[in-house]
Formats: sequence, structure tokens, C-alpha cells
Amino acid sequence: MKFSKTHTLKEIAAIIGCQYVGANDFPVEGMNEIHVVTPGDIVFVDHPKYYDKALESAATIILINKEVDCPKGKALLISDDPFRDFNTLTKHFRPFVAANVSISNSASIGENTVVQPNCFIGHNVIIGKNCLLHANVIVYDNTVIGDNVIIHSGTILGADAFYYKKRAEGFDQLLSGGRVVIEDNVGIGALCTIDKGVTGDTTIGAGTKIDNQVHVGHDTVIGKKCLIASQTGIAGCVIIEDEVTMWGQVGTTSGITIGTKAVIMGQTGVTKSVEGGKSYFGTPIEESREKLKQLANVKRIPEILNKLK
Repeated sequence: MKFSKTHTLKEIAAIIGCQYVGANDFPVEGMNEIHVVTPGDIVFVDHPKYYDKALESAATIILINKEVDCPKGKALLISDDPFRDFNTLTKHFRPFVAANVSISNSASIGENTVVQPNCFIGHNVIIGKNCLLHANVIVYDNTVIGDNVIIHSGTILGADAFYYKKRAEGFDQLLSGGRVVIEDNVGIGALCTIDKGVTGDTTIGAGTKIDNQVHVGHDTVIGKKCLIASQTGIAGCVIIEDEVTMWGQVGTTSGITIGTKAVIMGQTGVTKSVEGGKSYFGTPIEESREKLKQLANVKRIPEILNKLK
């Protein structure tokens, strides 16, 4: 998430009430999770296991819960609870604003786009030309939809990321200030849910077609001309490259990459990254030919046992 203007380190520290290491006027341009940070961004870290990763990342401002040596060219925000303070910044720069109409006055809807009854379109939404939103589609704030997009009834774009920190009193949610971006010529079936990014974008690439009842987690990027069949669940921070096919009831773990033109057969559990141009099946995932051979051999176990007797 980039801010509307550049702020100073001193200004950011004042918002969250913390100490800092760096020049008062050190520039701060945005805030992001570690996998999408760029220079000028704040990244937070609250576990020693990840200190080095955060300090060595592209982020130039590190919100951290320990006084450490500040890398050259960077700045530190020293906090007793970086998770809490990252949420404070999200609320400050991307606050929730309640709606009082079904289609926000700040939404932009392109020429020849049809919005059927009972849809909700939030603040600062952009919808392109020649789109069709069927009844009861929900489009949360700041979502971007390209041209020639069809979205079927009951689909929700922009719900919060499923991202929590376990505390003694319960689960504390990491607030979502990101967006959903739907590119041109995308088709989305009924009752799909596509979560917005925590600070970045959840993106569906041009020409991709998604069946009914598919879930896409926060900050996931789906490439161009993919086919995703019903009841597939895609976790957060997944990269699905171009022209991937995922058949029904596929599930993925988070933070993996599925290579270009891979085919994931139905009910597969994608437990790791897989290269493109191959077909995969099973849980844990393997190339489909190998997995099917294994299943054929399993069927022979009774016969083999009888021979051993």
C-alpha cells in the first residue's frame, strides 16, 4: 500500500507513539508485507527468526520489537508490539468508511456495464466497460475491475485476509488495507470469494475463468488465461502463473508457485511449488503418471500378500 504522499519517519513514529532510529525527515512512502515490499516501504517483524529477512529486505523502514544495528540506508521504528502498530498504521491510512448507499458516489462504472439489482459497490471502486455484475454481487472498497468482466450472483470481492496472531486472550486480526484487482475478460462464477491483500493486491489475470464456489486467499496472484474449477481453495500469497488449469476441489498451501501451463487434477493437495508444463495429482502432490502408477500398485497388495502366504 502506497501512501497518497510521502511522510517522514518522525511523522510515522508519532502516529504509533514509538522511538525510531534514523533522520527525522527519512522518507516513508508506504507499508507492505515482506513478499511485496519496495524501497520506501515499512515492513514489520516481531520474531527473532525473521529479523534478518526483514532487515535485508527491499523495505527501507523496519518496524521491529528489538533495538538492533540499523542497516545503512535504512531506518528503524522500535515498538513493543509491531503487529499492533502495523494495524494502527493501516487504520490511519486506509480507515474503514461506512456506506449509506448501495453504489458509492465515489465508484466509477464504465460505459455499457450492467449492474443487476441488490449489488453493493463500495467506495473508490473502479469498474471498466462492458461488464456484467449479476444480482447480489458484493464489491468491497478500492476494488479494480477491468473491461468485459462477468461476475455471477453471490460472489464477494474484497473480504478481509484470513490472517491472525494468537494471543493469550484470543486471536488478533491483521487488518487488511489492500485491494482486489480483476483484469480484462475475466469470468467469475457464482458464490466465489476473493480476499483483498493485507497491504498489496490480490490479482486475477486477464482472460482467466473461475467456476462457482472458488476461494482465493489474500495477496494471491493468478496469471492470464487460467481455468479454475469449482470448490477449489487457493491460500494466501500463492503465485499461479499463466495458463494453469486447476480442476475441482483442489486445495493449496500458502506461499507457493504453480508454474505456467501446469494441470492440477481434481482433489489434489498442492503442498509445495510445482514447475509448469506438467500434470499433477494426489496429496501430497506428485506428477500424475507417477501417482497413478502408485495407486495401481496399491491395488495389487492383496494379490501380493496372498502369494506370500
